[in-house]
Amino acid sequence: MKESIIRTKSFDFAVETILLCKNLINQKEFILSKQLLRSSTSIGANIRESRNAESKKDFIHKLSISLKECDETIYWLELMHQTQYIGTDQFNSLNSQALELLRMLKSSIITMKKNL
Repeated sequence: MKESIIRTKSFDFAVETILLCKNLINQKEFILSKQLLRSSTSIGANIRESRNAESKKDFIHKLSISLKECDETIYWLELMHQTQYIGTDQFNSLNSQALELLRMLKSSIITMKKNL
């Protein structure tokens, strides 16, 4: 059940960051938005890929990649906020979602490692 929730939340988060990046690209900001786009969409892609893991270790590995991409996404959001590419409200919303995904991924990884 938890994995289904995390898949949904990561997909919804990716959609929101894609929309943000589309807006930034329309404002002629390409470099930071491309980095954010790559890391934020990679979270859900690796979570989805974990469904087809060959083993529990492979499953943990895919979620660990998602965890790293989530942390990187938070970095890009913080940087974009500090440089005023995104406003405080948008930052708070996206950062909150990213932190929730980060906590969920950490919890899933810890649980899976205990079950090895």
